Amino acid sequence: MHVLMTGAAGMVGRKLVARLAREPDLFGAEVTRLTLVDIVAPQVPPAFQSKASALTLDLAIRGEAEKLIAGRPDLILHLAAVVSGEAEVDFDKGYAINLDGSREIFEAIRQEGIQNPYFPRVVFASSIAVFGQPFPEKIGDEFFTTPLTSYGTQKAICELLLSDYTRKGVFDGIGLRLPTICVRPGKPNKAASGFFSNILREPLAGKEAVLPVGEEVRHWFASPRAAVGFFAHAARMDTTLLGSRRALTMPGLSALVGEQIEALKRVAGEKAVNLIRHEPDPEIGRIVAGWPRNFDARRASELGFEAETSFDDIIRIHIEDELEGASA
Repeated sequence: MHVLMTGAAGMVGRKLVARLAREPDLFGAEVTRLTLVDIVAPQVPPAFQSKASALTLDLAIRGEAEKLIAGRPDLILHLAAVVSGEAEVDFDKGYAINLDGSREIFEAIRQEGIQNPYFPRVVFASSIAVFGQPFPEKIGDEFFTTPLTSYGTQKAICELLLSDYTRKGVFDGIGLRLPTICVRPGKPNKAASGFFSNILREPLAGKEAVLPVGEEVRHWFASPRAAVGFFAHAARMDTTLLGSRRALTMPGLSALVGEQIEALKRVAGEKAVNLIRHEPDPEIGRIVAGWPRNFDARRASELGFEAETSFDDIIRIHIEDELEGASA
């Protein structure tokens, strides 16, 4: 299997590659060629030195996607994106990367298959940001997409394109509406949702964190480990079970910010909680207020996708994978 991964230098991309190095058949067949792509140079693990290439390019530039698709990868994991906060502030950049870059890939696949049949699987990283208010108590699989941010709009458009290109027989597409991934390792990024991870990750490392919203804010979460599992399952599942509805809301955990903090206290103690500083940010509060809070992700669960059911587990996974792993 030849696998192409865009956004490979990002958090989920790095973790997918790391797990693939441990499990060469993670996607249902042994990966014999791996192409990693991002705007910055992705890291190639030692296990793939002889069969992987790392490329630095901008998918929004005309012609770049064609170079990647010319290699006719069997599986394309499209993770590349400008995150929510940055897409809202920089309108042009958000549409260039999130929409134009995706369309370039989809169209390159179509062009590649015109002369010689080509039908790869495309797994697209979408987001629960495709949903907008007003919300029911739990958002079910039949709820319509009415995004209230540029990021959510860009993802929703790509979902429609993914479904249409799949309907036309260009590729076998599946879109994964990801929860907010928490606890994200590394440094804070420009995502409006970044504080959900910051208020856990930084105190666990003995550092102060800023909470820009109230503790009554509710949101939908899954761990990085669960996110890796989502993409692995989507890569190897029987997509005929999807029918014409190619975008799935991934399972997750609905929790209040206050419940996050209580879980942190149970796992790491009062000392960690005392490192959280409340500092309201009206702009972040405005963006977050328009986000969905709870889902009935029954369809994805019935198709075999899995996530955590408690925030204590999400925090412990971060400790196991990032803190204990780093010190081992």
